[in-house]
Amino acid sequence: MRYLPLVLLPIVYAQQHTFETKQQEPWTTKYGTQTDLGYTGPLSYSHLPYTRCLDDSSTTFDIAVLGMPFDTATSYRPGARFGPFAIRSGSRRQFAAGGYALEWMMNPYTRAEVIDCGDVPVNPYDNALAIDQMETAYTTLLARPVNGSARARTANLARDGVEHPRILTLGGDHTIVLPILRSLHQVYGPISVIHFDAHIDTWPSSGGITEQSRVTHGTFFTLAFEEGLMSNTSIHAGIRNKLHGPELIEHDEEVGFELILADDIDDLGTDEIVKHIRQRIGDSPVYLSFDIDTIDPGQAPATGTPEPAGWTGRETKRILRGLAGLNFVGADIVEVAPAYDNAGDITGILAAGLADDFLALFVTDEPPKRQVKRKKTSADEL
Repeated sequence: MRYLPLVLLPIVYAQQHTFETKQQEPWTTKYGTQTDLGYTGPLSYSHLPYTRCLDDSSTTFDIAVLGMPFDTATSYRPGARFGPFAIRSGSRRQFAAGGYALEWMMNPYTRAEVIDCGDVPVNPYDNALAIDQMETAYTTLLARPVNGSARARTANLARDGVEHPRILTLGGDHTIVLPILRSLHQVYGPISVIHFDAHIDTWPSSGGITEQSRVTHGTFFTLAFEEGLMSNTSIHAGIRNKLHGPELIEHDEEVGFELILADDIDDLGTDEIVKHIRQRIGDSPVYLSFDIDTIDPGQAPATGTPEPAGWTGRETKRILRGLAGLNFVGADIVEVAPAYDNAGDITGILAAGLADDFLALFVTDEPPKRQVKRKKTSADEL
């Protein structure tokens, strides 16, 4: 064994050299792991592991972040195809390891396996094709086995009695909800929708010149109703758009929605709004759809159809926390169009913060109960 054949010497030398190189790397020796900073590294939501999940079925997850860069059914300003990018960019200061939220009193990333599954490569020229692509992609991921890191939450809601992953979708214009509801219906049957928006999005769809022209970001809920995808216990929150007349509210009720106006927050307060939403939804499987124009354009200008006098980010986040414990089977945030944002990217940053709240809703059983400690005063001692 003292003498090796000459043919083996290069192999032995290469292995020895590799070992010595690893041992002598100055960066690793001096500074350790090459970590990403908030402003460095590949772009993924909150620096999560990034996988093209539609290609890779080996990676399991409990919650997937999925982009749907579709914006060719808008009625006013386009640009939401860049929404997934803007929201991911807005999340750059968020990290799973530092995801403990004071207002939630927990870190949602420690309660489930969450990964970024990239974007659905939707066709930008053919809306019918794009909508089918989005439904097919969502159905594909919804059928994947869960990682098992999270407590079971959907099995008792699903028709097949099997636990299914939840998907947080980054839009895209609001039309993306139609293929999502079609996909969810296959697993859960008719579901309720909590719809945060400035607009009702239940416009009658009978005026289209072609069948595909009926499908827009303002008619998709009517189409979902016609297809039997929703229960009759859905609710809007934050509405403040103008209408052609009161008959559209009657149609909205027929589609299955109750209405919370933006102004109701002044008369009812956030707690009563939360109570009303919870009573409306009950124990049904529920999908959360959030249009960024719910927020006042002073805080979220980057959207396609802005409406003045909206809710603030703080008010909205407080309402969201009050909804914890409902049976959420999925969520989205849509209509972020970064071309209209200001230099500080405030809309994308806010949208990313709201998306983190949605993750928390997926993994909590009840609203957080924060105890505010009050300092003793001299009056308390008397």
